[in-house]
Amino acid sequence: MSRACELTGKAVLSGNNVSHANNKTRRRFLPNLCDVTLMSEALGQKFRLRVSANALRTVEHRGGLDAFLMKAKEAELSQRARLLKKQVAKKLAEPAQPAA
Repeated sequence: MSRACELTGKAVLSGNNVSHANNKTRRRFLPNLCDVTLMSEALGQKFRLRVSANALRTVEHRGGLDAFLMKAKEAELSQRARLLKKQVAKKLAEPAQPAA
């Protein structure tokens, strides 16, 4: 499993630890990933995703998973999230069913 956010594409960065004596050693900056279950209002389903804490805040700010996916760029999303975005877009595009 890669250490990358499925919604924002945020992944591992590398850099240096710099000591007081200015010695430099390589290190990794890991994203703050959380396993969460998010609800899609359009599809009426729950989805388990591995997202960063920052992405989770953004999902809440934008008003849910569906709104986040509709506004997100395809390049940032994981393959699974792209498929989910297509399903949500298709569901939102079809006309509302009249109550019988």
